[in-house]
Amino acid sequence: MELKALLYEVEDNIATITLNRPKRMNAWTGRMHSEYRWALLQAEQDDDIRAIIVTGSEHSFCVGADARALEGHVEKGGYDPGTPDPLAKPGFGVRPEFDANFSYHFGLTKPVVAMINGPAAGVGLVLACYADIRFAIPGVKLTTAHGKLNLPAEFGLSWLLPRLIGLTRANDLLLSSRKFTSEEALQLGLINRLIEPHLLISETRTYLLDMIHENSPGSLKMTKRQIYHDQHRAAAAAVIESEKLLNEMMQMTDYREGVAAFLEKRKPRWLGE
Repeated sequence: MELKALLYEVEDNIATITLNRPKRMNAWTGRMHSEYRWALLQAEQDDDIRAIIVTGSEHSFCVGADARALEGHVEKGGYDPGTPDPLAKPGFGVRPEFDANFSYHFGLTKPVVAMINGPAAGVGLVLACYADIRFAIPGVKLTTAHGKLNLPAEFGLSWLLPRLIGLTRANDLLLSSRKFTSEEALQLGLINRLIEPHLLISETRTYLLDMIHENSPGSLKMTKRQIYHDQHRAAAAAVIESEKLLNEMMQMTDYREGVAAFLEKRKPRWLGE
């Protein structure tokens, strides 16, 4: 696919997806949606890629739907996603509950970090919330935004946000559509870490490099799977599967390597098997 609305780069086993419409503050469009799903699928299918960063170009993450697209919806009398068929389907087919826009992130096997380098509103906030980890610079403004446009909470955010920060806090953000800062987001537990702008890229990459070097590919894949599958089942079912996985994974080469590296006080050399 020819990329016009984002950049896709791979370095040191990390894929970086950069929303790239800086003149529009990386506002979301159907083209960007199509390219984003395509890029995620490339990263998911590439065995050399161990982690994914999602960010925005220049000084914005994503300010939500493009204003011109919003005007187009008014003219057409309804929602038009503006996406061509067929769309790439990263994360689809893992569990029926994940097979929809943005919730397909739960079916991905690789950790996704949202690197929030500027404002995130509406679908931009949705995108950040579906990442596994969120880092942001200080002073960034965030908002759900939908209420001021006579819209519902978008793309399952009414399901996701209460699970991230609790119902009471989520109700505040969802019902008021007010703006809040990355500092408040950190206090709410929505953001994992605040990082100064000049260190954002290096510290995010260091975090992920440590993650993928210290932890085996199989462990990261299975742990991410457990996290999101367990949101949809009883505690006993989660325990039973964890015991089954424990027995299976202790037969793997990487388990023996992990034990050897621990005893020999060296870095593990993961084989992915």
